[in-house]
Amino acid sequence: MQWARGKTGNGTEVIGVIADDMLHPRAALGSDEAAGEAIPLADVTLMAPVKPGKFIGLWNNFKAAAEKGGHAHPEHPLYFFKADTSLSGPGAVVEISASAGRVVFEGELGIVIGKTCKDITPEEAKQAILGYTCINDFTSLDILNADPSFPQWTRAKSFDGFGVAGPVIETEIDWSALEIKVLVNERERQSYPASDMILPPEQIVSCLSRDMTLHPGDLIACGTSLGARPVKPGMAVEVVIEGIGSVGVTMSAPPE
Repeated sequence: MQWARGKTGNGTEVIGVIADDMLHPRAALGSDEAAGEAIPLADVTLMAPVKPGKFIGLWNNFKAAAEKGGHAHPEHPLYFFKADTSLSGPGAVVEISASAGRVVFEGELGIVIGKTCKDITPEEAKQAILGYTCINDFTSLDILNADPSFPQWTRAKSFDGFGVAGPVIETEIDWSALEIKVLVNERERQSYPASDMILPPEQIVSCLSRDMTLHPGDLIACGTSLGARPVKPGMAVEVVIEGIGSVGVTMSAPPE
């Protein structure tokens, strides 16, 4: 099943299930309650599939990248938060702020929480995960490392548009069989298997639920692996995960 969020021609925001090239509105994310007549997908402009209360990103969660960087495997997620205003979706124009400096893409698998959970086991976490989506976790490397006394994870990750999600949430998929790819101007620049994760999704969710209550719609980016590269204004950057879809944005310079 695929969940999506979008706007109709009159600006109405709709969330629902995709079937037969139609978006079937639902009362809320994960709800079975219908909320109106089905709408042709052609009449809907897709947005990021959720508006997360919490947008959490992981660092150092892939074995290949950890090995290259000389990092130990974490037993608990090493995470940061992205501002809610960093959220963007399919077709967005993402501005590289003058203060951001050098920015890199990071194609990632995203976990979408489907129900409120606290202090749950990995087995229970499987039931708390609604599904998965594509993420591009843009990062300002210059800001991240600018102050040797304090790595600025949140600031580096939270510029407007730096948290791309979409196009849908896929609920029926084997995450371990997925390949995360990034295309820049239609050229493949990153490709790695989700199965190389150090902490799998159910363990990530279980661990995070011990730190905080998770709510429906919360979004967790599972981290990236090797291949992240700088982006410049004018580039088209697309994250592709077969079985979920692709979410592309265009990078832009600040207005003069």
